[in-house]
Amino acid sequence: MLRIGCFIAACAFATLTIALLPGHAVSACQPPRQVTEATPDQVRAFFNSKHAKVVTFLGYSGAGYEDADAILGRADAALKDLDPKHWIVNIGATEEGIGAVYEIAKQRGFTTSGIVSTQARDEKVALSPCVDFVFYVEDATWGGYLPDKETLSPTSMAMVAVSDTMIAIGGGGVARDEVLEARRLGKKMEFIPADMNHRVAREKAARQGQPEPTDFRGAVDAALRSGTP
Repeated sequence: MLRIGCFIAACAFATLTIALLPGHAVSACQPPRQVTEATPDQVRAFFNSKHAKVVTFLGYSGAGYEDADAILGRADAALKDLDPKHWIVNIGATEEGIGAVYEIAKQRGFTTSGIVSTQARDEKVALSPCVDFVFYVEDATWGGYLPDKETLSPTSMAMVAVSDTMIAIGGGGVARDEVLEARRLGKKMEFIPADMNHRVAREKAARQGQPEPTDFRGAVDAALRSGTP
């Protein structure tokens, strides 16, 4: 069942997060222990072998967040009730945007994982230093639905398949498709509205010769507001 969280209280959690993570230290982080290329079936087999539940965070990556500290606060609040012995924190492997949640997860003692398209490897996108296990999935896209709008790309297929719970904090097109597919499959979902970074969005629009954006709430928010099935 999809639950839409209220974002108004997010700032209240930001101070808590900073207190828990002085200076956002990364002492619990190190380079990934394992980086492999895997098929969706191989990714599923890995998680099955761990005998743990998986909470996956979805959101913006390169688009960033307008209020990054609030995002960390909400993520920390979501994790504080989960037992690191029984849960793995999964995201998209890279350090940008929602990838900042890896640091909080490691500080709380979670094993962390990342599933990402080989596009990230080919374009040399930096991995988070706080992710333990990285899986590059061979994919001609970055994720989301294929052109038929019914089949997920290999990366997104693996992401949805391994997740017991998915928490989307804002999010663009790929996150939208994963949220919609997870909802179709009856996965436990939570959505927390959040603006992408306004400056980054304006600069991207300018580079692409597009009008200056006025709505920064992202594709997940738009799909849920429109009642997309």
